[in-house]
Amino acid sequence: MRIPDWSPERKPQPTELVDAILARRGGQLLNLDRALLWSEPLARGWNVYLKAVRTELPTSRKLRELGICTVALLTGAHYEYQHHAPDFLAAGGTQAELDALHRVLAADARRAADPALGEVEQLVLRYAAQMTLDVRVEDALFDALKTHFDTTQLVELTSAIATYNMVARFLVALGVTPEA
Repeated sequence: MRIPDWSPERKPQPTELVDAILARRGGQLLNLDRALLWSEPLARGWNVYLKAVRTELPTSRKLRELGICTVALLTGAHYEYQHHAPDFLAAGGTQAELDALHRVLAADARRAADPALGEVEQLVLRYAAQMTLDVRVEDALFDALKTHFDTTQLVELTSAIATYNMVARFLVALGVTPEA
Protein backbone atom coordinates (compact mmCIF):
# COMPACT_ATOMS: atom_id res chain seq x y z
CA MET A 1 0.00 0.00 0.00
CA ARG A 2 1.25 3.50 -0.76
CA ILE A 3 0.20 4.73 2.67
CA PRO A 4 0.86 3.14 6.06
CA ASP A 5 -1.72 0.72 7.39
CA TRP A 6 -4.03 2.45 9.83
CA SER A 7 -3.71 1.46 13.45
CA PRO A 8 -5.32 2.88 16.60
CA GLU A 9 -1.89 4.06 17.73
CA ARG A 10 -1.26 5.99 14.51
CA LYS A 11 -4.70 7.64 14.32
CA PRO A 12 -7.23 6.89 17.06
CA GLN A 13 -10.79 6.46 15.81
CA PRO A 14 -14.03 6.10 17.77
CA THR A 15 -14.42 2.57 19.13
CA GLU A 16 -18.00 2.34 17.83
CA LEU A 17 -16.78 3.07 14.28
CA VAL A 18 -14.08 0.41 14.36
CA ASP A 19 -16.54 -2.02 15.97
CA ALA A 20 -19.14 -1.34 13.24
CA ILE A 21 -16.58 -2.05 10.52
CA LEU A 22 -15.42 -5.18 12.33
CA ALA A 23 -19.05 -6.34 12.62
CA ARG A 24 -19.64 -5.86 8.89
CA ARG A 25 -16.38 -7.67 8.08
CA GLY A 26 -16.97 -10.66 10.35
CA GLY A 27 -14.45 -9.60 12.98
CA GLN A 28 -11.38 -8.73 10.92
CA LEU A 29 -10.30 -5.51 9.21
CA LEU A 30 -9.40 -5.72 5.55
CA ASN A 31 -6.58 -3.77 3.92
CA LEU A 32 -9.23 -1.47 2.44
CA ASP A 33 -10.44 -0.69 5.97
CA ARG A 34 -6.85 0.05 7.01
CA ALA A 35 -6.76 2.75 4.35
CA LEU A 36 -10.23 4.17 5.03
CA LEU A 37 -9.73 4.46 8.77
CA TRP A 38 -7.28 7.31 8.25
CA SER A 39 -10.44 9.42 7.81
CA GLU A 40 -13.22 8.96 10.33
CA PRO A 41 -15.99 10.61 8.22
CA LEU A 42 -14.96 8.65 5.14
CA ALA A 43 -14.75 5.32 6.98
CA ARG A 44 -18.13 5.91 8.65
CA GLY A 45 -19.92 6.88 5.44
CA TRP A 46 -18.25 4.14 3.41
CA ASN A 47 -19.23 1.48 5.94
CA VAL A 48 -22.91 2.46 5.88
CA TYR A 49 -23.15 3.07 2.12
CA LEU A 50 -21.22 0.01 0.97
CA LYS A 51 -23.18 -2.19 3.36
CA ALA A 52 -26.37 -0.98 1.68
CA VAL A 53 -25.01 -1.57 -1.82
CA ARG A 54 -23.60 -4.99 -0.93
CA THR A 55 -26.36 -6.45 1.23
CA GLU A 56 -29.56 -4.43 1.14
CA LEU A 57 -30.43 -4.07 -2.55
CA PRO A 58 -32.98 -6.62 -3.77
CA THR A 59 -31.77 -6.47 -7.39
CA SER A 60 -30.00 -9.67 -8.45
CA ARG A 61 -26.83 -10.14 -6.42
CA LYS A 62 -25.35 -12.28 -9.18
CA LEU A 63 -25.79 -9.55 -11.77
CA ARG A 64 -24.51 -6.84 -9.42
CA GLU A 65 -21.41 -8.94 -8.70
CA LEU A 66 -20.91 -9.53 -12.43
CA GLY A 67 -20.93 -5.77 -12.95
CA ILE A 68 -18.50 -5.30 -10.04
CA CYS A 69 -16.13 -7.98 -11.39
CA THR A 70 -16.24 -6.29 -14.79
CA VAL A 71 -15.28 -2.96 -13.22
CA ALA A 72 -12.48 -4.60 -11.22
CA LEU A 73 -10.92 -6.26 -14.26
CA LEU A 74 -11.26 -3.21 -16.50
CA THR A 75 -9.65 -0.89 -13.95
CA GLY A 76 -6.93 -3.27 -12.78
CA ALA A 77 -8.37 -3.36 -9.27
CA HIS A 78 -7.10 -6.85 -8.42
CA TYR A 79 -8.10 -6.39 -4.79
CA GLU A 80 -11.70 -5.79 -5.84
CA TYR A 81 -11.77 -8.79 -8.16
CA GLN A 82 -10.26 -11.09 -5.53
CA HIS A 83 -13.05 -10.15 -3.12
CA HIS A 84 -15.95 -10.14 -5.60
CA ALA A 85 -15.31 -13.15 -7.85
CA PRO A 86 -16.10 -15.50 -4.91
CA ASP A 87 -19.21 -13.42 -4.17
CA PHE A 88 -20.31 -13.80 -7.80
CA LEU A 89 -19.93 -17.58 -7.48
CA ALA A 90 -21.76 -17.61 -4.13
CA ALA A 91 -24.62 -15.66 -5.75
CA GLY A 92 -25.15 -18.35 -8.39
CA GLY A 93 -22.57 -17.40 -11.00
CA THR A 94 -20.32 -20.05 -12.47
CA GLN A 95 -16.62 -20.38 -13.13
CA ALA A 96 -17.49 -20.73 -16.83
CA GLU A 97 -19.13 -17.29 -16.66
CA LEU A 98 -16.06 -15.79 -14.96
CA ASP A 99 -13.86 -17.38 -17.63
CA ALA A 100 -16.13 -15.88 -20.29
CA LEU A 101 -15.84 -12.49 -18.60
CA HIS A 102 -12.06 -12.67 -18.98
CA ARG A 103 -12.37 -13.68 -22.65
CA VAL A 104 -14.83 -10.89 -23.43
CA LEU A 105 -12.72 -8.26 -21.68
CA ALA A 106 -9.67 -9.39 -23.62
CA ALA A 107 -11.64 -8.84 -26.85
CA ASP A 108 -14.22 -6.03 -26.76
CA ALA A 109 -16.01 -5.48 -23.48
CA ARG A 110 -18.34 -2.90 -25.00
CA ARG A 111 -19.76 -5.55 -27.33
CA ALA A 112 -19.77 -8.51 -24.93
CA ALA A 113 -20.60 -11.76 -26.65
CA ASP A 114 -19.77 -15.22 -25.37
CA PRO A 115 -21.88 -18.37 -25.44
CA ALA A 116 -21.12 -19.02 -21.75
CA LEU A 117 -23.00 -15.85 -20.83
CA GLY A 118 -26.75 -15.46 -21.07
CA GLU A 119 -28.40 -12.51 -22.76
CA VAL A 120 -28.93 -10.56 -19.54
CA GLU A 121 -25.39 -11.26 -18.32
CA GLN A 122 -24.00 -9.96 -21.62
CA LEU A 123 -26.08 -6.80 -21.29
CA VAL A 124 -24.87 -6.22 -17.72
CA LEU A 125 -21.26 -6.80 -18.74
CA ARG A 126 -21.61 -4.34 -21.63
CA TYR A 127 -23.32 -1.83 -19.34
CA ALA A 128 -20.54 -2.04 -16.76
CA ALA A 129 -17.92 -1.75 -19.51
CA GLN A 130 -19.50 1.31 -21.08
CA MET A 131 -20.01 2.97 -17.69
CA THR A 132 -16.39 2.26 -16.75
CA LEU A 133 -14.62 2.95 -20.02
CA ASP A 134 -16.82 5.59 -21.63
CA VAL A 135 -18.97 6.93 -18.77
CA ARG A 136 -21.78 7.44 -21.31
CA VAL A 137 -23.96 4.46 -22.15
CA GLU A 138 -25.43 3.95 -25.59
CA ASP A 139 -29.19 4.44 -25.79
CA ALA A 140 -29.64 1.09 -27.53
CA LEU A 141 -27.95 -0.72 -24.64
CA PHE A 142 -29.97 1.12 -22.03
CA ASP A 143 -33.18 0.37 -23.94
CA ALA A 144 -32.23 -3.32 -24.03
CA LEU A 145 -31.64 -3.28 -20.27
CA LYS A 146 -35.09 -1.72 -19.76
CA THR A 147 -36.67 -4.83 -21.28
CA HIS A 148 -35.21 -6.93 -18.43
CA PHE A 149 -35.17 -4.55 -15.44
CA ASP A 150 -37.70 -2.22 -13.89
CA THR A 151 -36.72 1.31 -12.88
CA THR A 152 -35.70 0.40 -9.33
CA GLN A 153 -33.55 -2.46 -10.58
CA LEU A 154 -31.88 -0.18 -13.13
CA VAL A 155 -31.10 2.38 -10.44
CA GLU A 156 -29.69 -0.30 -8.13
CA LEU A 157 -27.61 -1.99 -10.82
CA THR A 158 -26.27 1.38 -11.98
CA SER A 159 -25.47 2.35 -8.41
CA ALA A 160 -23.52 -0.87 -7.77
CA ILE A 161 -21.45 -0.42 -10.94
CA ALA A 162 -20.85 3.28 -10.26
CA THR A 163 -19.97 2.62 -6.62
CA TYR A 164 -17.41 0.00 -7.50
CA ASN A 165 -15.87 2.31 -10.08
CA MET A 166 -15.25 4.62 -7.11
CA VAL A 167 -13.90 1.74 -5.02
CA ALA A 168 -11.60 0.61 -7.84
CA ARG A 169 -10.13 4.05 -8.27
CA PHE A 170 -9.53 4.36 -4.51
CA LEU A 171 -7.85 0.93 -4.36
CA VAL A 172 -5.66 1.43 -7.41
CA ALA A 173 -4.58 4.99 -6.55
CA LEU A 174 -3.56 4.01 -3.01
CA GLY A 175 -2.07 0.68 -4.09
CA VAL A 176 -4.25 -1.34 -1.71
CA THR A 177 -3.19 -4.95 -2.12
CA PRO A 178 -5.12 -8.14 -1.41
CA GLU A 179 -4.77 -9.63 2.05
CA ALA A 180 -2.10 -12.31 2.39
